[in-house]
Amino acid sequence: MSASVNTSLPLEYQTEQNRFNILGFWIFLGAEIVLFATLFAVYGVLSERYAGGPTHQDIIIVKEVMIQTFLLLTSSFTCGLAIYEMRRNNVKGLITWLIITLLLGAGFLYMEINEFIHYIHIGASMQESAFLSSLWVLLGTHGAHVAFGIIWATMLIIQLYKRGLTPVTARKTFIIGLYWHFLDVVWIFIFTFVYLKGMVL
Repeated sequence: MSASVNTSLPLEYQTEQNRFNILGFWIFLGAEIVLFATLFAVYGVLSERYAGGPTHQDIIIVKEVMIQTFLLLTSSFTCGLAIYEMRRNNVKGLITWLIITLLLGAGFLYMEINEFIHYIHIGASMQESAFLSSLWVLLGTHGAHVAFGIIWATMLIIQLYKRGLTPVTARKTFIIGLYWHFLDVVWIFIFTFVYLKGMVL
C-alpha cells in the first residue's frame, strides 16, 4: 500500500511519513534546546569562578571570534539558499550551496579547534577552574554538533548525487537545514553570553 501524496505541498511535506518525521525532528530540537539551556545555566553559575586561573580577558582573541561568527552565520545564509534551490527543484544548485555551507562550517570548526589548542598553550585547560570547565563543555558540545552536522550533510550530498531530489531526500535536506539553523542560533547565544560578555567585563 503506497503512502498518500499531496502534491500541493512542498516536496518534503508531500507524504504523511515525511510530515511525521519532520514533526519528530522538531521535538528532537526541543530536547536539544533543553540540553544547551542547561549548559548555559551551568556556565552562568560558574563563569566567574576562576580559581586564580585565566579569565575571559586572558583567553579571548576578538579577531578570531569575529571570523568564527562570520563563517557560521554566513553558512546559515548559504544553507537557506540550498533550501531555496531545493524548492526550485534545482539539484545542482542545492548540492552547490550545501557544499559551500559545509566548507564554511569546516572553516568554523578548524578555527574552534585552534582556539582550544590556544587555550591549552596558555594554561587554560578545562581542569584549571570551574569557569574553564563550563566553557570547554559548552563550546565543545556545540563544536561536536557542528562536526556531526558536517558528516551528516556530506552523506546527504552523496545521496542527492545518487538518487536526485525525491520526497525522501527533500525531507532529509529540510531536516538538516533545521539542524544547521539551530546550531547558528546556539552560536549567537554563545557569542553574546560568552564572548561579548567577556569582552566588556
